[in-house]
Order: sequence, then C-alpha cells, then structure tokens
Amino acid sequence: MSNNESATVVIGCLGLLGKAICDDLLSKGHKVIGCDIHSNYKVTQSLLNPNFEYLKLDINDDSSLEHLLKSDTYISGIVNSAYPRNSEYGKSVLDVSLESFNENTALNLGGAFNVLKHAANYFMKHSKPISVINISSIYGVTAPKFDIYEGTPMTMPVEYAAIKSALIHLGKYFVNYVNDSRFRVNSVSPGGLCDRQPQSFSDAYRKNTLGKGMLDAKDICGTVLFLLGEQSKFINGQNIIVDDGFTL
Repeated sequence: MSNNESATVVIGCLGLLGKAICDDLLSKGHKVIGCDIHSNYKVTQSLLNPNFEYLKLDINDDSSLEHLLKSDTYISGIVNSAYPRNSEYGKSVLDVSLESFNENTALNLGGAFNVLKHAANYFMKHSKPISVINISSIYGVTAPKFDIYEGTPMTMPVEYAAIKSALIHLGKYFVNYVNDSRFRVNSVSPGGLCDRQPQSFSDAYRKNTLGKGMLDAKDICGTVLFLLGEQSKFINGQNIIVDDGFTL
C-alpha cells in the first residue's frame, strides 16, 4: 500500500468478529491492515485480496504499535476487536483469583488504553481524521442474565464485564482529552455472537431478544462501517448497542 492510500486497521483480525469485519470492508473495496498476535495465519479465500495486508501486532507492546503506525499508508480507521486473556480466564466469579483478575484486566483494558494512546499521538502528529472503534458488549451496559447459563458449563466472566464497561468510558476520556472532532472514538456493543454454544443456551438467550437470538458476526459489520465513514463524522464518544433487544 502506498502513501497515497488510506487503510483501516482491524486488530484481532483472526477472531470471529475481526474476520467478519475484514471480509465486509474488503468486499466494499476498503484497504485493510489486519493485525493479530500470531506470527502465522491461515490464509482464507477472502483474505487473498490485494487490498489486505497482515501484520503481527501485540497491543501491549509499545514498539509493536509504533511499527504499525509508522506505515506509509494513511490510517483512517482502527477497529480494536482484540481480546487477550490468560489461561485462567472464564472461571466462575468466586473461583477467580485476584491475580488472575488483575492480569486479564491489564492485558485487555490496558491493551485498549495503549491502542488509544498511540492513536491519539498518531492524530496529533498527522492532523488527519481518524475513527477508532472499540468493541464493547451488552455486558458493558447491563448486568448479566445468569439464568440463561444454567445447565451449561458456561458463565459470564467477571473480567469481561469490568473490561467492556470500562472501554466505553475510556473512549469518552480520550475524545474529551484530544478535543478535536477529527479524532473520533466510539464503541459498538454487540449481543451474543453465534459460536457453537450449547443449544440450551441459545434457546434461553433467544427468549430475551425480539426473535433473532444469537447474532451472526456479520450482523455487527454495518454499524462498524457506519462509524468508520463520513456519515458519522460528528458522532463521537458514543456506544451503539446491536443486540436485537436483549438489553431492553
């Protein structure tokens, strides 16, 4: 990609949602720099695209982010869908150690802070519009509905709730600090995404929606595209919930 082009960075591009966002952007002719922590990735047909470039990235490593933002390509958007976590992640709340809670919060929320800090510095250096999107969650805005997990080995991790709620406010902090409408940070809060969950869970979840139930990852892409584009250029510091009524 040359310096006459602009690109959107998708962090966590190998995850369920990150991949769907890459596919959607590429299908609409956008140039995408897909980033993930893995050195190698499985090439899929959708990523065999001249508009796609892969870059290994660790959001908790300053030098890694600095390398990304030194690209000759103008970065007009950053979508952060990364979710780093340790091997203890996902335990029931009373089984979560303080050390594990602190580590997961540092990895994920700290990484998101690092992305926003570097994005703000990038904007201040180049003074060109940039839209940053954090992926929060319905559980960043409402308490868990624990009954839908009954009879399954699943739970709603306490770290997840703490991180996702904090992400929304972190975005507001940065936009108020930078204080320039060309630097935008918004959040998208999806409902649950289909990912081979037990049928009993999916059925219980659906009863709390208006009929769709668990969402497909592609259902979130339209909102992301909107927030990256000119149509939303004065939407800043906001959180858009996409959940088919789960939080009503």
